[in-house]
Amino acid sequence: MAVIKIKDASKNVGKEATIQGWIFNKRSSGKIAFLQIRDGSGVIQGIVTDPELLKETEKITLESSLKITGEITKHPKKEEFEIQVSDIEIVQLAPDDYPIGKKEHGPEFLLNNRHLWLRSPRQWAIQRIRNTIINGIYGFLNQEGFIKIDAPILTPNACEGTTTLFEMDYFDLGKAYLSQSGQLYIEAAIFSVGRCFDFGPVFRAEKSKTRRHLTEFWMMDAEAAFVEYEENMEIQENMIVYIIQKVLKENKKELEILERDTKALESVKAPFPRKTHKEIVKELNEMGSDIKETEDLGGDDETLIGEKYNQPVFITHWPKDLKAFYMKRDETGNYVLGNDLIAPEGYGEIIGGSQREDDYETLLQRTKEHKLPLDSFQWYLDLRKYGSVPH
Repeated sequence: MAVIKIKDASKNVGKEATIQGWIFNKRSSGKIAFLQIRDGSGVIQGIVTDPELLKETEKITLESSLKITGEITKHPKKEEFEIQVSDIEIVQLAPDDYPIGKKEHGPEFLLNNRHLWLRSPRQWAIQRIRNTIINGIYGFLNQEGFIKIDAPILTPNACEGTTTLFEMDYFDLGKAYLSQSGQLYIEAAIFSVGRCFDFGPVFRAEKSKTRRHLTEFWMMDAEAAFVEYEENMEIQENMIVYIIQKVLKENKKELEILERDTKALESVKAPFPRKTHKEIVKELNEMGSDIKETEDLGGDDETLIGEKYNQPVFITHWPKDLKAFYMKRDETGNYVLGNDLIAPEGYGEIIGGSQREDDYETLLQRTKEHKLPLDSFQWYLDLRKYGSVPH
């Protein structure tokens, strides 16, 4: 008997098949039982009418693993598929005390049972959409000529700031840190491969319970030789549109489970609005914020901007004191050629980017101004000695 995935049920209508999975839900009505079975690729309803099998279903508990065999049929009224069960093989009968039942649970309980919470429809949908986003990042960047480079996780360098580093002793060689970004390392690779990116875990030693500050998260960094400020933003916005379109196409079911309004996603088109930091501060002041031109945007400020534009918006030309030492400055020397891409609906910054300083002497001076250890960053400075290019 052919074993199929639930996602392939539509291709097997009228055929006998076996599905391997777990009981997500069950109910009975007189001489018929309905089993909700998931296998990772989807959920299907198993219909049981055989008297002997009905007795078997009575002992099946939530999350029991099993193999069911039967004919694949199409639901008479819905665009759904079912399996008319002719055989049940229980792989493991789960105890009847599964802690995550149908009732509502608080965040603390769910996080304490995260290993089981992953099985819920909502978490299933999130993981599958996340997978599509990751594949979209790889697909877009590959078609744009970027290749994947793996940056180290343990590093002697601080990329984002020395106050949020996870520090450890590196044998007898001094201190090492959990990476905050792979950016500096993949900059070195552009002089070999032209365009590259990395994708992996990064860390911030920020003890916070807000959704905006995570101790560990996954981030993509990309670098490209001979790409300047405006082209950099074009790559960013085209990537966002590409990923959104991919999710809309491949994750309709998952978006339904999450009750996501797809109209907002469908409306995202490039090019995105471009506003300088100075212009944004003025707009925020008009909306009641007391932010100053010398200050970074807070979470409330980003939310206000998201509500006003209701689409991703680039904030450009940030005051130099608010951004990293490696960012190239404009002709005034007071602002960096950098951008934050702010997403609507309160999500805030989703991309930070800039043109990098490509002159050795200038970058050396910036490194000293930020009081960074030259011995740790000399290799990074060397990149500007041997064939430096705009990037």
